[in-house]
Amino acid sequence: MPRKLSSIAPDWWDYTTLDTALIEEAAQLTPEQMLTLSRPGFTVVFYDTLEEFYLAEALEYITAWQQSTPDNPVGICGPIGPTEQLPLVARLVNELGISLKSAHFWGMDEWLIDGKEASPDHPLSFEKADRQLCFNRIRNELVMPDENLHFPKANTEAYRKSWESVRCAVMQGGQGDIKHWAFNDPPKREGRYIDNPPTPEEYRQLATRVVDLHPITIAQNARTSGGGNIALVPTKAITVGPVETWKADKVSIWHAGMHDNPFGQRLTTYMISQGIVDTSVPMSLLAHHPNVQFNFYRPGIGTCAVEMH
Repeated sequence: MPRKLSSIAPDWWDYTTLDTALIEEAAQLTPEQMLTLSRPGFTVVFYDTLEEFYLAEALEYITAWQQSTPDNPVGICGPIGPTEQLPLVARLVNELGISLKSAHFWGMDEWLIDGKEASPDHPLSFEKADRQLCFNRIRNELVMPDENLHFPKANTEAYRKSWESVRCAVMQGGQGDIKHWAFNDPPKREGRYIDNPPTPEEYRQLATRVVDLHPITIAQNARTSGGGNIALVPTKAITVGPVETWKADKVSIWHAGMHDNPFGQRLTTYMISQGIVDTSVPMSLLAHHPNVQFNFYRPGIGTCAVEMH
C-alpha cells in the first residue's frame, strides 16, 4: 500500500507523508517532555539565553581543536546556519592564544551553480561566510594552514579523501524546515521510490555528493539568507553525506528557533528518542548514530498551538 502524497510537494518525500498519529503525538510534546527524551546515545540540552547557547556552540570548536596534535590531527565539521557562533570562535582562539596549526575544519555544504561549486565571492557562498565570520578573524600565527580547511567541491574526491586521515571530533549542524542536516534532504518520489522512500540502510550509504534541493529547502534559504527572494537561491548543492557523518565522534545539532519551527524541533527529537527512523525525515537517521546531542534555545522551542495571525 503506497504512502500518502506529500501535502507540500507531491513529487517528493517529506515528513507530511508520515503516519498522522506520529505527527500528532510529536506536536503535543511540551518543552518539559522534550527534555526527558534523552537516552543513552542521545542527549537533549536546554539553554535559557542566546548568549549561553552560542557560546556553548563556539566552545565545541575550541574543545575539538584542543585535542589536535601533529601526529593525531583533529577537526570539526561546521554549518552555515547557525552562524552566530563563528565570530565567537575566532575571538576565543585569539584571546586564549590557541594554535590551530594541526587542526582541521570541514564545511558541511556548498551551492552548485552551473555545474560548479559557488565561487567564494558569490554573495551566498558558504565558504565565504566561514572565512569572513571566523577564519579571516583569527591571528595569522594561530590560524590553521589553508590546506587544513576543507570545503565541498563539485568534484568531491579530495573532500571525501580528507575524512580518511583526520579524526572528526564533532559534526555540528542546524535543522532545516525539511528536517535535514547539511543538505541531506529527503529524495524525490520517483523510480523505485514511488511507493516508499529509500530504506535507512540505503540512505546511510550516501557520501558527499551533488543533490537536488527540496522546494521547502529552497524557500527556507531564501527566507533566512536572501530576504525572501526565492529566485536568488540555487536549486542544487553539494553536501556532506551520512558516510562522513558516521565518521564523526559526535553529532551536535543546534536549534535556536530560527531555522526549523516548533513542530519540526519536536518531531525529530521524538523520532530519534524513540528510535523511529524514516528517510522522509532524514534527521531521524541520527537515531542510529552512537553519540547525538540536540541543543535548544528554550524560548525558541515555541508551541504547536493554533494561533491566527
